[in-house]
Amino acid sequence: MFDTGGGFGVAVAVAPLDLPSWPDPAPPPGGTTRPSRLGDVLPVATRSEAEIVAELARVIAAESALAAYKAELVVGLAARRPDSADRMIGAPGSASDGWMSGPGREPVPGVSEFFADELALVLNCSRTAASVQGDLSWVLVERLPATWAALADGELDRPRAFGLAAELSDAARVLEPAVLRQIEAAVLPQARRVSVTRLRTLARAELQRLDAAAADRRRKRAQKSADVTITPMPDGMAELRVFLPQPAAAALHGAIDGYARMAKADGDPSPIGQLRVGVLGDLVLRPWDESRPPVTAHLTVLADLGTLRARGGASAAAAEVDGQPITAAHLRELLEQLDALCPGGLQAPAGGTLHLALTHPISGALRAVVTRAELERLARRGCPDHPDGTCECPLLHRPADVDRYRPSPAQRRFLRTRDRTCRHPGCRTSVARTDLDHVVPHADGGATSCRNLCCLCRRHHRLKTHASGWRFTMTADGALTVTTPSGVSRVTRPPGSRVPDRSDDDPPPF
Repeated sequence: MFDTGGGFGVAVAVAPLDLPSWPDPAPPPGGTTRPSRLGDVLPVATRSEAEIVAELARVIAAESALAAYKAELVVGLAARRPDSADRMIGAPGSASDGWMSGPGREPVPGVSEFFADELALVLNCSRTAASVQGDLSWVLVERLPATWAALADGELDRPRAFGLAAELSDAARVLEPAVLRQIEAAVLPQARRVSVTRLRTLARAELQRLDAAAADRRRKRAQKSADVTITPMPDGMAELRVFLPQPAAAALHGAIDGYARMAKADGDPSPIGQLRVGVLGDLVLRPWDESRPPVTAHLTVLADLGTLRARGGASAAAAEVDGQPITAAHLRELLEQLDALCPGGLQAPAGGTLHLALTHPISGALRAVVTRAELERLARRGCPDHPDGTCECPLLHRPADVDRYRPSPAQRRFLRTRDRTCRHPGCRTSVARTDLDHVVPHADGGATSCRNLCCLCRRHHRLKTHASGWRFTMTADGALTVTTPSGVSRVTRPPGSRVPDRSDDDPPPF
């Protein structure tokens, strides 16, 4: 830029660039190609302790600014998903009244009920995490502007800002902005000097001082969210969580602990925690009150035949059903494997069922699901066109298509075995609580076929049917692609299937 006397001019220099051809040349032997890392540009080893501490402070400030900007982006996307397109409560295909779950949470006012599902795919996280992110982002940006500004300016870190937003989330929906400003004015000056827990306690005390009815409102709201949930844990364990009012929790724990300590006093050498678990199991699973109706459960055990036949830690090859049609010879070989597994052969438990899933040994794709009796009948009959049994004619495959809307019992059995859970990305709802949905709607010509059916929970079934802008497609091997209105696509494959090499696909997360 230069001064012309009466104004300014701009000079542009153009020089040819000798750019390398695409794709980039291969790295030298032993080398790798990767993006530059901050540690490469700003090596930590060359810094003094004081410089490391100062750099950590700058990183925290940068993370705060990014968290504030992320909250703005989330709120901006939410503004483009109004609830005007949602079905009204009571209309066909609408959500049930009180559909929102969680500890006292309600949907963000004016935002579609399916926004959290879209945000989950965009952020590549669970719907619960996306729902919390959307809720707290709205509280910060729209209802706690001073807290958001402190976060954006690096004066308040993310844990404290979002902890304050979580504490005031319910109140932010009903209190006047002037009351929220008073709470912010009272707690923000000391926010950096106290822990997150202490900050939330200060905000709670200030809220109760300014709005005496808030505590009772929160308590009633929380009581509606009481629930019992289970979370899988490593090493074959699981965590049973009970969210309930504190007095009831204290009473239950006191009773369980009391019985456990009685057992300990009687000489039981087990750890006290293990005794508490045993007491809880006895009280729930072996009640002395016989007036209540019995409760039954459907248990699905998935085990590879080779794993079942392994001895002494050594793996044994399972009877393979290759990519060719399943023949009588394959079935007879499988029956021999089953008969060798245990005396009398593998049979269904008393009062239960036994289904055998035949899978492709390489791709893991499900080929067929049969009972033991069906397997024996097909093996005895053999191929009706070639009685000598030397042919390669198929005897067993996935269920045939049906010319109607409702799937056949065989299709239901096959698809529930294949999918095991809701197939929407990130959803783990048990297959027992899902619908069989036509990916291409039956009304639009979609076939009632295993290539066009998948398991979706009721929520994601409604999303696919009624939410605007979503696209669902499925390949013949059951790979389901879900695309959000904003263009983000995620792919889920049936559990057990092995993903083929797709080195030419776009890199994650998109």
